[in-house]
Amino acid sequence: LFYAVVDLHALTVPRDPRILRQETTEMAAAIIACGVDPKRSVLFRQSAVPAHTQLLWALSCITPVGWLNRMTQWKSKLQSQNEAASVNAQAAQGLLTGLLTYPVLMAADILLYRATHIPVGEDQVQHLEFARDLALHFNKTYRREMFPLPQSILTPSKRIMSLKDPLRKMSKSDPNEMSRITLSDSDDDIRRKIKRAATDTVPGVTFDPMERPGVANLLAIYAALKNVDDPAEIARSVESMNNSQLKELVSDAVVQTVGPVRDQMRRLLDDKAYLEQVLCDNEVRARSVAEESWREIAQLMGLVHC
Repeated sequence: LFYAVVDLHALTVPRDPRILRQETTEMAAAIIACGVDPKRSVLFRQSAVPAHTQLLWALSCITPVGWLNRMTQWKSKLQSQNEAASVNAQAAQGLLTGLLTYPVLMAADILLYRATHIPVGEDQVQHLEFARDLALHFNKTYRREMFPLPQSILTPSKRIMSLKDPLRKMSKSDPNEMSRITLSDSDDDIRRKIKRAATDTVPGVTFDPMERPGVANLLAIYAALKNVDDPAEIARSVESMNNSQLKELVSDAVVQTVGPVRDQMRRLLDDKAYLEQVLCDNEVRARSVAEESWREIAQLMGLVHC
């Protein structure tokens, strides 16, 4: 299993270099704290393996621009740049190239390791389908089954929505910190954020994402933490609760789940030398696999290496 901290992807949004380095280290700590054993898996910083960007360029050279223009996330960025409802060329001028070519880099991340199964959120399914299409296109272009067609792994909780705007996905890039729960939040922070989460004035608890998105989101969060596939099952068991009671129930579940992860993250971040050594050791392993793969790909494409 390969786990990449995708710091190159993070560059699609301008960032302070110091903060980016800090967040990269924190993400590595979070992955380990969540249970990934870096001795049994390969945990590495994406930017430490040059073959990712080498394959990015090679794949870009066979990727039709039309494929990228069809990406839902790209089109949503265009719409956010344009006050009008329609998408036009003028709106695209303020967007960065990395946002357009992001799916090609994601495909390179996957295909470089001949990955077969990729855990993704619902919002990344289209990008994984893009990677499949690109793998098939490459195989046909060079008449060799170089890449397997990767499959997505989805959990029942495919998408968690913002606490403040339950019609939008929860995101760490949202400027409103009250919209999300982070693994570094204190118990008090978690309870305060959930207490202020958007709900409604309808009495009782029902799972209705269309009419009651705020309540549905809280139920989805609780169901995910309790390994219940259907949030409606949770709703039926707590239907007599009011919103305050539901929020308290969800807060307890989030605190119980996040607390141990947060505490382990803090222990790891207190020993940054250990984290750096873990990443460096794993990056040697990742580069070994990636470079061998890239040499084979490059040779197939007609590139010559000693």
